[in-house]
Amino acid sequence: MDIQLKKTSSKKRLYIAAPFAIALLSVGYFLQSDTIPSIKEDKVTLVKVEQGSVDLYSQAFGELFSAQERILTSQAAGKVSAILLRPGATVTPESVILTLTNPELNQAYQSALGELNAQKAQLESFELEQQNARLDFQGRIADIESALESAQLDLDVNTQLSERGVSARLEILRAELEVKLQKKKLEFEKQKYEHFTKVQAFQLKQQHIEVEQQNQQVALLRAQLDDLDVKAGIVGTLQNLDVEIGESLPQGATLGRVGSVDALLARLRVPQHQADQIAIGASVELTTRKGSIQGEISRIESVVNNGVVLAEVQLIGELPSDARPLASVTGQIFIHTQENALYVRQTAGLRPQSQIERFVLDETQSHQAQKRQIQLGELTKGKLIIQSGLQVNDYFISQMQDTWAMHNMINIEQKG
Repeated sequence: MDIQLKKTSSKKRLYIAAPFAIALLSVGYFLQSDTIPSIKEDKVTLVKVEQGSVDLYSQAFGELFSAQERILTSQAAGKVSAILLRPGATVTPESVILTLTNPELNQAYQSALGELNAQKAQLESFELEQQNARLDFQGRIADIESALESAQLDLDVNTQLSERGVSARLEILRAELEVKLQKKKLEFEKQKYEHFTKVQAFQLKQQHIEVEQQNQQVALLRAQLDDLDVKAGIVGTLQNLDVEIGESLPQGATLGRVGSVDALLARLRVPQHQADQIAIGASVELTTRKGSIQGEISRIESVVNNGVVLAEVQLIGELPSDARPLASVTGQIFIHTQENALYVRQTAGLRPQSQIERFVLDETQSHQAQKRQIQLGELTKGKLIIQSGLQVNDYFISQMQDTWAMHNMINIEQKG
């Protein structure tokens, strides 16, 4: 029985002491959490909130490319017999890059040229035949006109004799009938001649069409022969060459690409959420490693690819020395001006479009900074927009130390 009494007493003391211990720890915790830590002013970076007009820009990355590009293709089948220029070479429109050979094409051209010459000769002969046929018709018409004049003369003579009582009435009637007959013959022959000349014109037109078709065929074959010497076609550089010497190529095969050097454009990859805010004609500042270029948006694609939209920039003014096709550029695209915007200068530790906790000094507090939730917006040319949580002329500590997480306020000890 004595042993049981001792055990019961020990448990009671434990039960009584436990709440006091918990209470003591809780008080210690709250005393510790209510303690306001202090830090010297020169140990933190204070960022001032400013207010004013801010030009909002969208930052995008991309490359320069040739404003004028030309794909080189084989206009006829052939074998690469010579390569005269390699990628990187400066070219003019008449620069020959490579040469193809095609004996069959040359033979077809010679045959077509011979056929054209034969058709031209036939056309000349046909024109002479038509001219002879017209002369024959004109001769018959002249004969009828002569017969008509003779009949008219007989009628006039008989009429005069009849007035003198010499000629009989029958002779006059016979002469009148001959005049009418010759007039009918002349009218009919002229109609035949008019119809004949129309038929001749149609036949001659057909002959000319055939000759023209053959002429076009010869011109096509001649152009294909000329195109066996593949020329650049524009001023620029040979960007790539896709064939090797001795390679046989079908008609229409891709040979390479030529692009302009002085005339350039830029393609920028714009974040999808900003693409709808950018207008055609918006000003753009492009930066290369050695300089900057002014431009304006000339085209925005409607297709979204991997969260970005391609925008095309027309360049304005002189280009830097390192501006060439496929050179990387960074673009600042103007969106709009935000009036009375709250912003801070870009500082390490502040990420655009994020929500952060920072200790803030407002105008009424001289040395105590209070914890606040701050919503950050876009970053534009070194200015970070403040969406909520701060007022103009507030200061806040840019970096948040882990040891301050349990506190709502800290003291900032000023220098001196």
